Amino acid sequence: MTTYLINHLRVPGVPKPQNLEYLERVEATFLPYGGRWLVLDGQVEVLEGAWPGSAVLMEFPDMETARKWYASPGYQEIVGLRTGNAISDLILVDPVGAQFTSATWARQIRSSLAAGPTDEQP
Repeated sequence: MTTYLINHLRVPGVPKPQNLEYLERVEATFLPYGGRWLVLDGQVEVLEGAWPGSAVLMEFPDMETARKWYASPGYQEIVGLRTGNAISDLILVDPVGAQFTSATWARQIRSSLAAGPTDEQP
């Protein structure tokens, strides 16, 4: 199942040489893992709340592959160029399935709440 990497990116001030070096080198680290850009430095339209900065959206074949890329020696060699020179909230997330509906999900939650606490819940 496809996995998405989402980065809420803020680069304070003018981009530093390290920011540009990261951009020059990062593709070589994720292409072998099937990663690809969907959005890079996308300027967002804020409908609610606050979102200073831009958005980065990437796609990987699956969660395991995305984790392998992030932990890879090639990426770990350059990750400090990003983390030391930008503010990032970086997450991996799987999409919902093709048959997903929010109404069904809500019914499942209602059912769980009606059943009361289980041994697994405090």
